[in-house]
Amino acid sequence: MNDRRFRLIGIPVLSLLIALLTVPLHGFPALPHLLVSLGVSLYFTTALWLGNRALWGWLLRRLPHVDQTPRRLAALAAASVVFTAVATLLLRLPLRWLLPAYFKFKGPREGLAIAFNLLPTLVVLTLYESIYFFQQWKLNLRRVDQLAQARTQAQLDALAQQLDPHFLFNSLNTLAALIDPADEPAQRYVEGLADVYRYVLLSRERPTVPLAEEMAFVQTYLALQKVRFRENVRVSYALPPAALARRVAPLSVQLLVENALKHNEASQARPLHLRLTADADGTALRVENTWQPRAAGLAPGTGTGLANVRQRYALLGASQPVAVEQAAGIFAVTLPLLPA
Repeated sequence: MNDRRFRLIGIPVLSLLIALLTVPLHGFPALPHLLVSLGVSLYFTTALWLGNRALWGWLLRRLPHVDQTPRRLAALAAASVVFTAVATLLLRLPLRWLLPAYFKFKGPREGLAIAFNLLPTLVVLTLYESIYFFQQWKLNLRRVDQLAQARTQAQLDALAQQLDPHFLFNSLNTLAALIDPADEPAQRYVEGLADVYRYVLLSRERPTVPLAEEMAFVQTYLALQKVRFRENVRVSYALPPAALARRVAPLSVQLLVENALKHNEASQARPLHLRLTADADGTALRVENTWQPRAAGLAPGTGTGLANVRQRYALLGASQPVAVEQAAGIFAVTLPLLPA
């Protein structure tokens, strides 16, 4: 957070307020005492403000998420009390030499000074937390708005380029009823197509879906593709329950699988290997395929689909960006899994 102006204005103003509050407590003439009080107040306020600000920033970098706010506030309260107490005692040491009449070492005075300094510290840290909360609130509003715009644009593009999915879905069900019941492979294929379009219809209005639901769709999609590729495409899965309970952007995993089939050779001589895996704690999904680009002459990929996936996860506030890796004959994309 850029708080330079806040510090440049806040520190002098707070110092002046504290000085005005403490003027009646001593016997100096008004103006000289005000100047002394202002200098002492500026000395304490600057040190305690900057120190507690650094402490708040350090905790914010380690516990930045909304669900970590209670832990961050509890840690900040404890650490700030300790820091303010120690800093107050240390800051008073040179003042005992400069102004011995007013900074004598007495236990009750030390405790009173610590308690007095904790009050403006609480106010300043509350302001920092409030400003941060307001900024995050505005950022989340922008993300929701951008995500809605991206989803609306995707739907408009789909309508401009494709048949109405409802019409196609109903037509597939009608076709399944017309196929000879004895032709079981054809029946299964058409039913699989209907399942694919059913998922598209159900998921297009949802920002996220459970990974388990997305994987059921991907398996249906791959079953349809296997009719064409047969054993030229070989798929393996390693997805622990912790990962299946998390959420993903709908159709994002399917798009990665589709890209692998579209841009790589899959033949009997060079079968295409697809691996879909997730780490044990369910924080990321890796879609990996052997890197064997198709022969020259085919149109290269534009990267639009992958860019769209990256944008969607950024708008959804994923903790990590979508990562792409190509090395040692492997192409892999890692999607961050979103909280359930």
